Parts: sequence; structure tokens; C-alpha cells
Amino acid sequence: MKGLSKVSVGEGGIALTQHAVPEAGPGEIRLKVAAAGICGTDMQIYHWAPRMARKMQLPRILGHEVSGVIDQLGTGVDGLSIGDHVSLESHIYCGTCYPCMRDRAHLCEKTGYPGITINGAFADYVVVPANIAWPNPKELPHEIAAMLEPFGIAVHACMEGSGVAGQRILINGCGPIGLMAVAAARALGAEQVIASDPNPLRRTTAEQMGADYGFDPTAVELPAAIGEVTNGNGVDAAIEFSGQPQGFLNAMASVTKGGDFRLVGAPAHPMELDLTQWLLRCPRIINIHGRRIWKTWEQATPLIYQGRVDLRPVMSHQLPLSEGARGFELIIQGAALKPILLPQ
Repeated sequence: MKGLSKVSVGEGGIALTQHAVPEAGPGEIRLKVAAAGICGTDMQIYHWAPRMARKMQLPRILGHEVSGVIDQLGTGVDGLSIGDHVSLESHIYCGTCYPCMRDRAHLCEKTGYPGITINGAFADYVVVPANIAWPNPKELPHEIAAMLEPFGIAVHACMEGSGVAGQRILINGCGPIGLMAVAAARALGAEQVIASDPNPLRRTTAEQMGADYGFDPTAVELPAAIGEVTNGNGVDAAIEFSGQPQGFLNAMASVTKGGDFRLVGAPAHPMELDLTQWLLRCPRIINIHGRRIWKTWEQATPLIYQGRVDLRPVMSHQLPLSEGARGFELIIQGAALKPILLPQ
């Protein structure tokens, strides 16, 4: 079978590779992959970020945002059947560590990941533990189902802390998950949704997905611009996706006193923070990691199944798996939001 793999250390190193079709072992399922999305984690692997380099052995088939059809069950698998359409939770959790035993499996101390610690879904087939499969209605298009995993992060960010209903919300950084958070916040009853991103394609898409305003933080002083559209009050919750130091500071400065500062994207390196201003404003910092398993899936999937959120604007390209490397290039150029790869 074909696979799109990271084959060498350093920048790039993405190539189409050939592999034997894997077999499902005990407690595992094999999916015939129908669609898989390129995400920010895959881009970190492309750039060989240190946090990825520490975890990976090469070559490695990439990809963890996926929808497919179960075509093989390992021994001991219950509750799933051959022919089921499923998406995958990307956190392979042990179920026995301290966080797992306390309903925090998304923070498992032994977490593994398709496409990082085991071969992933940029392939014709992928084998994974059965306990990370989420069955979907068969009428749900695979291209949409492949985006349920990142959509779950967006919903998790919207549901934590004080939530979004009836509130003014800043989505700072409108990559695919930020854009999904715009749509989720709107669907979950936000009073006002403000988006911020320097990329014009992302700002336009944010407005298409429900943002009331789309600001370019390189053209305006973001906290001041937000003050102008919130009667000087700031937002009730700022959700930071950009992962940039200035984005972090802009988002924190835009929150009303005592509001929520929810951190999804973190700066890659240490940064300075004025703790005096932080103490005076008293924001509540909430870190968002993955999805609560399975609570977030139960909250997120009805928004898609019932048509309350449309993820199609995020799906900027559909490419055959054989052209998967081009998807990475399009993202680097700023010309793509989320390329979806389709095995042939």
C-alpha cells in the first residue's frame, strides 16, 4: 500500500512510500482510509519541531485526522463491526494511569498518537486500537468526518470555563481549528464573535463561518480595536490559537477583567509576561489540550450531524494521497486552510 511519510530528519522530508498492508492485532481495528486531513501537528513534523523529534522514529507514516471504513477486527474487539464508518480520537490512552482513572484520558501519562508513535492515516489502510474509534452515521461524508477530531478541540475550547453562550468571544488565530471555533461559538450561542488573523483568506473564511468582525492584528492595535466594538469592555473570553508571543499578549489584553483566557496554541519558546497587569486584570487561565474523551465528542458531533455547523469552508483542497506533499507546500504558502487527502 501507499503511505505519505516523514522519511528524514530536518525540514521537509515528506515522501510517498510503499508498505505491506498491516494486519489488526488483538484489540485493534483496521480502517480502509477514505479521507485524512493535514493539520498543524503534521506541519510541526514537517518542520521537525523539537517536541516531535523527541517522540518519533523515522520513517513514519503521518496523519491522525481520519475517516474510514472498518475492514478488519482484531480478536477481543466488541461494539464495532466490519463496515462501520468511523473517525478516530487521536490520543491513544492507556486507561490505567492516574489521569485516565480520573476521567482525564486526554491527559494520559502514556499517550501515543497515530502518525507520531505508530504509523498513521496518510495511507490506504491504518491499524489502531479499537478504543479510539468513534462510529459515525454512514451518510456523513468522509471528508467532513475526517475533521471531527480537530473540531473537537474547537468545541472543547468553547465549552471550558464560562463557555460561550451569551458572551463576547475572541478567536485569536484562524487556522483550521480557530475557524472551527468561530463556527462552534456561533452555534453554541455566543453574543458576539471576533476573529483575528493576519492572513486575508483566514479572515474572510472566519466571517463566512460566523464572525462578526475579522481583524488583521498587523494593521490594528487589537486590544483597542476590540474595545471599540465591545463598548470598551473587552471580550468575556479570549481563545488563543495563534501560538505567537504577540498573539498571546494581544489576546490577554483583550479580555475583560475577570474574564477567561483559554490557551490552545502556546508559543514555542519562553516569553516575558507582565504579571502585575495579569494580577490587576485577574483573567482566569484555562489550558485546552485535545478533547475530553468522550465527553467532547458527545458535545461536538451533534453540531455536525444536525447541520448546525458546516465545516466545508475549512476544507480548502482535496488532493489524492499521491499528491499529499503538495498539501504541505500549499499550507506553507498560506494558500490552503485544510487540505484533505484521498487515497485512490
